[in-house]
Amino acid sequence: MKRLLLILLGLTAPVLTQAAASGIPAVTVTTNPGGGQTYSLTLQVLILMTVLTLLPAILLMMTAFTRIIIVLAILRQALGAGQTPPNQVLVGLALFLTLFVMAPVVTRINADAAQPYLAGTIETTEALQRAVVPLKEFMLEQTRESDIATFVRISGGKGFAKKEDVPLSILVPSFVTSELKTAFQIGFLLFIPFVIIDLVVASVLMSMGMMMLSPVLISLPFKIMLFVLIDGWALIMGTLAQSFFR
Repeated sequence: MKRLLLILLGLTAPVLTQAAASGIPAVTVTTNPGGGQTYSLTLQVLILMTVLTLLPAILLMMTAFTRIIIVLAILRQALGAGQTPPNQVLVGLALFLTLFVMAPVVTRINADAAQPYLAGTIETTEALQRAVVPLKEFMLEQTRESDIATFVRISGGKGFAKKEDVPLSILVPSFVTSELKTAFQIGFLLFIPFVIIDLVVASVLMSMGMMMLSPVLISLPFKIMLFVLIDGWALIMGTLAQSFFR
């Protein structure tokens, strides 16, 4: 649970910690000259609420979650097992595998940004800047230069001298585009053996004149058996995790 909170709140830990430590009032009451009272939210609380709404987007668009969940969804489609495993199981697998992949990044964010901020040695702005650095390095390692060049061209920029100079406004869409491409490439390779089984079963049924029998109904047990015999889940999980460590 601790790692789960860290990965979700990595970039926003300084702001959240400051809110908890200083006891930011949610509502400010101002007494008017006429004796009435005006209620208003503090700026820090508004920023905190805005940050909380962005946490799902940070998890989806700036971590390994996108690639993992797409590959798992394609695998389920290739097996042809309907809604088995259910969506909750796939999301759970993707989430905890994301925590495993992002553990080094979370550790650096905690050591370089969160802990110094809690100790009072750095300010909020510097803590946020330090927290972004490990996350940008992770995304840059997984992002194709061609995708970065595409979004630089769309934005009208002229490029950057170093990868580290790429702003998040360009890096995030480039990273997501690269992740989608990589996920579909892995999904294509996963589909091939299952499609071959479907073709073989369909050809056998046609040669036997059993036109009315669904090939999917016959091929499903064979696909499940093949997947179990090769220890498919461990193979898929291990391959997905290794794909992030080049």
